[in-house]
Amino acid sequence: MTREELVAEAAKDAGVTKKVANAVIVSVLDTITDTLSMGDKVTLVGFGTFLTAQRAARTGRNPRTGRELRIPATVVPKFRAGKKLKKAVA
Repeated sequence: MTREELVAEAAKDAGVTKKVANAVIVSVLDTITDTLSMGDKVTLVGFGTFLTAQRAARTGRNPRTGRELRIPATVVPKFRAGKKLKKAVA
């Protein structure tokens, strides 16, 4: 499903225009992004939890040359599915 399809489905379900549905989806995604960038987590009960995790520095290998290179430590976003979402998918 693309973002455009998500907006259309949300607009149909909520009985609002696509413009309003798009504004709500953009707002939700921006809020999740801002919260994660501050190092906090976002929990949507039943759906899942968005959080950040530290990824340690490590040594990698260039697949073309085989030469080792240093991959720096970084912070990455993660998602843990909630019970209700796991049940729906299974």
